[in-house]
Amino acid sequence: MAANKIDSVRIWPSPDSTRVVFDVEQKPVFRLLAKQGSLVTLEIDGVSEPKLGKMSGASELVKSIRVQKVAGKSSVRVLLDLSRESTEKAFALPPSDRYGHRLVLDLTDVQAEQAFVAPPQPRRTSGSSSGRDIIIAIDAGHGGHDPGAVGPKGTYEKHITMAVAEKLAALLNKEPGFKAVQTRTGDYYIYPSKRPDVARSKQADLLVSIHADAAENRKASGASVWVLSLKRATTEVGRMMEQTEQHSELLGGVAEVIKDSANERYLAQTVLDLSMNHSMTTGFEVAASVLRELDHVTKLHKRQPQAASLGVLKAPDIPSILVETGYISNHNEEQKLKTASHQQKLANAMFRALKKHFQQSPPADSALAQWRGKNNLQMPAESATARSSGADTSLPASSSPTVSGPRSNTAKVAGPVLPARSEGSARLVTHKVKSGESLSMLARKYGVPMSRLRQINQLKSDNIRIGQTLRVPQS
Repeated sequence: MAANKIDSVRIWPSPDSTRVVFDVEQKPVFRLLAKQGSLVTLEIDGVSEPKLGKMSGASELVKSIRVQKVAGKSSVRVLLDLSRESTEKAFALPPSDRYGHRLVLDLTDVQAEQAFVAPPQPRRTSGSSSGRDIIIAIDAGHGGHDPGAVGPKGTYEKHITMAVAEKLAALLNKEPGFKAVQTRTGDYYIYPSKRPDVARSKQADLLVSIHADAAENRKASGASVWVLSLKRATTEVGRMMEQTEQHSELLGGVAEVIKDSANERYLAQTVLDLSMNHSMTTGFEVAASVLRELDHVTKLHKRQPQAASLGVLKAPDIPSILVETGYISNHNEEQKLKTASHQQKLANAMFRALKKHFQQSPPADSALAQWRGKNNLQMPAESATARSSGADTSLPASSSPTVSGPRSNTAKVAGPVLPARSEGSARLVTHKVKSGESLSMLARKYGVPMSRLRQINQLKSDNIRIGQTLRVPQS
């Protein structure tokens, strides 16, 4: 058997970890030795030359990397001197389209990880007592050592997702009542399963993950939107139930009420199930709205939201959607996705969909909900952001929102201001709350915004109880 060789070393830092990749000529046989102080040691068998090859990248966590021959053995030891406390994990990766055999060392910065995914802080308002900002977590897919899909002309998915994410964040941050947070702000990698944790730590009301699809069939094209599958949601609720130390952050203020109860687990399960139902209903509604808006700027691959068991869509307590902006594997779509103008159109479409959704169903403690209440359901005047982003501001305030179908020159979209309907102008029916029902479920069932149900029934939150009688407006 020929001797193995380290061809190069690549260092990929992120806010809370660093990945060190050793490109080797053959499948590596290795051991991660016991840590000595700040020194992490990898022993690799079958390597006769104590050379690291070309090195690229840098990290504040890794002070230096050196290699030395092991006496009496055909092996070397790679020694990494770290600047802070870390946890380590090493594993091998087989050849892929872009790389050969690799030995990967993941170093998690303990201090930085605690700060990066910190427990949720009290919600910040928009600078007044009239309510808080609606927080949208925007997740640019892939990053760092993971380029995602690669187009025929060499375009990396990670660059497309970052460009669209930044444009969407800029639109949201200019809109009164909204605030955007990004799971990653640079070219580094975050595990898909950790991205919802970042959104939770930021008290996000919604997570939007942005991607660009790929397929072996180079003719495949069009955008699609994915939501959390019921199977995945049920699995994640089960996992959360086992992590009792996280109940306080998952259940919010409710945890303080039930933590000393003998029925804590049963009550926690009930609250998480209700939260999951709300999140999945909201996610589906937002996904459908995003598809309607994308239909005006690009071809759709799927016209209905698709359900999937994806790592980034694992949070049953946070409404989440994943937007595939197009097929980067399609030559024509790759060219479009590379252009700033098309990226802006995609961001504009997502922005309009998010804005319309939260105008119709704002969280009860948000500034948008307060504005609606104070102004007889009238929203603030359209901002310059919405006008410059291409939102349709031509409809009068009394226009009723309509759902657009396939693209056409006459398709109408919802106006920026929702109509105010008095109780006298609508027929009210009553509904007695049954087991398993939530306010969001009833809003969807009757086609009424949640904010309208809250207002008519004088609800201070989205919580309803079994047996409660609600008044529901019907046209």
